[in-house]
Amino acid sequence: MPKAKSTKTPNEEPIEKQLWKAADKLRKNIDAAEYKHVVLGLIFLKYISDAFEELYTKLKSGKGDYAGADPEDKDEYKAENVFFVPEIARWSFLQSKAKLPTIGKEVDNAMDAIEKENPSLKDVLPKVYARGNLDPTSLGGLIDLIANIALGDAKARSADILGHVFEYFLGEFALAEGKKGGQFYTPRSVVELLVEMLQPNKGRVFDPCCGSGGMFVQSEKFVAGHQGKINDISIYGQESNQTTWRLAKMNLAIRGIDSSQVKWNNEGSFLNDAHKDLKADYIIANPPFNVSDWSGDLLRKDGRWKFGIPPAGNANYAWIQHFLYHLSPTGSAGFVLAKGSLTSKTSGEGDIRKALIEARLVDCIVNLPAKLFLNTQIPASLWFLSRDKSKKGERKRTDEILFIDARNEGVLINRRTKELREEDIQKIANTYHAWRKPKSKYQDIKGFCNSASIERVKELDYVLTPGRYVGLPDEEDDFDFNERFTALKTEFEAQLKEEAKLNKAILENLKKVKLV
Repeated sequence: MPKAKSTKTPNEEPIEKQLWKAADKLRKNIDAAEYKHVVLGLIFLKYISDAFEELYTKLKSGKGDYAGADPEDKDEYKAENVFFVPEIARWSFLQSKAKLPTIGKEVDNAMDAIEKENPSLKDVLPKVYARGNLDPTSLGGLIDLIANIALGDAKARSADILGHVFEYFLGEFALAEGKKGGQFYTPRSVVELLVEMLQPNKGRVFDPCCGSGGMFVQSEKFVAGHQGKINDISIYGQESNQTTWRLAKMNLAIRGIDSSQVKWNNEGSFLNDAHKDLKADYIIANPPFNVSDWSGDLLRKDGRWKFGIPPAGNANYAWIQHFLYHLSPTGSAGFVLAKGSLTSKTSGEGDIRKALIEARLVDCIVNLPAKLFLNTQIPASLWFLSRDKSKKGERKRTDEILFIDARNEGVLINRRTKELREEDIQKIANTYHAWRKPKSKYQDIKGFCNSASIERVKELDYVLTPGRYVGLPDEEDDFDFNERFTALKTEFEAQLKEEAKLNKAILENLKKVKLV
C-alpha cells in the first residue's frame, strides 16, 4: 500500500495534525495511556465500517460479479477479506446516536457485535466507551470528528488515509505518554532505517517483540514502494503485553495485512516461543533494553544458546541468540540494542560476542544519535546479523564488519526528542548497500564509516563500538567559529523559551486545581 499523502490546502496543517489537535482537546482529564484506546478504537471501527459499506453497496446493486448476491450474507464479505459489520456497529448507525447520553454503551455493544461476527478480532477491540470518566458529549464529538476523515474523492482511499492517521496517532500518543508510551511504539524513523537497510522484499518477516506492529507496516510499505508484490512477504510476530498486541492487531487490520500469525501470550518469547519451528528470512525487532527479569535462571540449558549462556540479569544476548535461532540459512536480522551490548564483558557477554564475531555472523553496527527513543535515555545501536555474508550477487565480505557512527545525524523535534530525517536514513542505508555491492563505490569516511577486518576487531578485543573504528572526522579548513557560536546561541535561546512556556503552562494548571 503506498504511503498516504497528507490531505491539506495551502497554509493548512495536514489532516492528521488537525485531527490530533481536535481529539486531544476532547481528552480533558483522561490520561493519554487510556485515551489512546478510545480514539484508536474509533478509527478502527470507522475503517472496517467504510470497507464493509463499500462492498455492501456493490452487493446491493447486484451488477456484474455481484448479480444475485445477498448484502447481508457474511460469506460474501469473507470471500473478499472484508470484516462483516452488524447493523448496530455500522458507522452511520453510531453517528445517528452520537448526541445521545447512551452513546458509550452503543459503541461498546458495537465492538462486542463485531468480535462475535469476526473470530480473528476476538478479544482485540476496546470496550471502554461507557466508563464514567468519558463524557458522552466528548465521545459524540470524537465520532463526528472521525466521521470527516475520508472526505469527497478521498473516500476511495479511506483505508489508506485511516491507516496513515492511525499510525500518526500511535506516535503522538507515545509522545504524550512519554516513557510508558515507548513500550508499544518504536520511533518511525528508526523503523524506516531498519527496513531500508534490511530491504525485506520476499519471504518470512519475524518480530518476536512486535509492539504495535510498526515493523510489519513499514516492511509492507517498503515492498509496495519498490513495485514488489505484497503477498510475497508473510509476517510472524509475538507480543507479551496484551494491550499492545491489541493495538498491533488493529494497526495491521486497518492496512489489510494478515495478522493471523501475530501471537500473544503473557509468558513472552523466551518462556513460551509461539513460533518454535519458524526459520525467518528477515528479523526486525526492538527488544526492551537490559531486561533483568527475563527468567534466565529457568533457561540455563535452553537449546537456543549456541554461542554461550546469556547472563540471568540481562536479556540482551538472549535476544541476539533468539533471533539467530529463528534465522533461515540465508536470513538476515536487524535490531535495536543498548549500546552497552557492544562492549560489555559482564557474566560471559564478551565471550558470546567474540563467538558471534568469530562465526562471521556480525554484518554491520550502527551507532544511533541520542534522544531518539521515548522510553529510555540509554544510548542505542543497531545490529545487523547475516547467516550468509557471501550471498549470490553480493560482494564477499565474510571477514569484514561495517561500522557506521550516526551519532551526529538527525534533528531535534522538541527539547527532549530527536528524529532521523529522510536524508539521514538514505545516507546510512546507502552506505551499507554500497558496501555490500560487488562492484562497490564504497569508501571509508573518517568519523562516519569504516569497513574493518575481523583481525582488526580481534586486535581491539572484540569491541564493536563504531567510534573505535571510524575515528575522528578531518578538521574542516573553513570552520567558522562565529557562525557556530551564533547557531549554538540561537538553539540555547530557543530551548530557554520552550522551558519558560512549559513552566507557565504548569503554573496555570496548578492554579486551576487551586494548588497555588
